[in-house]
Amino acid sequence: MRLSRRVSLFLLAFGVWSWIIWITFARNLWGSDDAWNPDGSPTAYFVVHALLAVTSFVLGTIIGVLGWRGWRAARAGDGES
Repeated sequence: MRLSRRVSLFLLAFGVWSWIIWITFARNLWGSDDAWNPDGSPTAYFVVHALLAVTSFVLGTIIGVLGWRGWRAARAGDGES
């Protein structure tokens, strides 16, 4: 299956956007007072949101890679004509 340039660009942009948003969120989460118990251990709030961030990093990476590969394949296909 070949992706169009438009779909590939969308997937690539989504992957980059996901990383930008979740890096910012992870920084804010790390510095949040709600993330840490007084003894220094992480709260349930931190654990749940850290898992959400990790999952989003993984999915954003996969989606971005698919977009990148689709973009490269679309460019290669344009040169064959």
